[in-house]
Amino acid sequence: MGIGTAAPGHDNAVPKVRSVSLGRPLAWLTAGWQDLRANPIASLAYGLLFAIAGDLITIFAWRNGQIFIVATSGFFLVAPLLAGGLYEISRRREAGQSSTFFSSLAGGRRNARELAKLGLLLATIGFAWERISTLLFALLAPAISPDLPSLLAEIHLSADHRDLLLIWILCGGTLALMVFAITVVSVPLLLDRRIDFRTAMLTSLRTVDANLRLMVFWGAIVVTLTALGFLTLFFGLIVLMPLLGHASWHAYRDLVE
Repeated sequence: MGIGTAAPGHDNAVPKVRSVSLGRPLAWLTAGWQDLRANPIASLAYGLLFAIAGDLITIFAWRNGQIFIVATSGFFLVAPLLAGGLYEISRRREAGQSSTFFSSLAGGRRNARELAKLGLLLATIGFAWERISTLLFALLAPAISPDLPSLLAEIHLSADHRDLLLIWILCGGTLALMVFAITVVSVPLLLDRRIDFRTAMLTSLRTVDANLRLMVFWGAIVVTLTALGFLTLFFGLIVLMPLLGHASWHAYRDLVE
């Protein structure tokens, strides 16, 4: 089946994409904030789950810094799919419907098979990143202490580990950029329309191609706000993840006809 071929029962038309101005992310964030204020309990429930997951990773991986680093960096690879409920809240509000946390979960059932295929792809990329990261640490820095504080201190202070840090950042950054390009509008598109995941990813890639500078700007905003949430021991994610999730829905609506 070709990349632009739809599965049975799905629309085989590739959606058209728009080119929009560089300042639009500010409008997306404003609209996302309005969605959050209109549905605070359901939205913040997702943010709380993100924060709890982050803190649990910290607690259980504190003595294994490699696992902690891989898990937190891998968050960027799977976050677009995990935010599906937030897209559904925004979609329902746009349709004049209120939302609860449980009603937002129902959105994934409309196109569950294609969302599952995309989820499997993201999980495969996440597993590949875990293997790559573990291999890099084993080959380039086998003597580093496994606990997180020692690991961070040695990588940061020792010139011997700069190659590891550079290669790790390049590999992780490449995977993150690839995931961003194929998911920036594909997940909300799959939630919104009966379309197959290949067409959704193709539409996402075409959107990035048509708005390259804008997508770089938007990606920088997403990474910065997410990193800010990490620096607050993940509790900042309680607000920041719903904000970004809702804003991403409005980005999709702005960019795809």
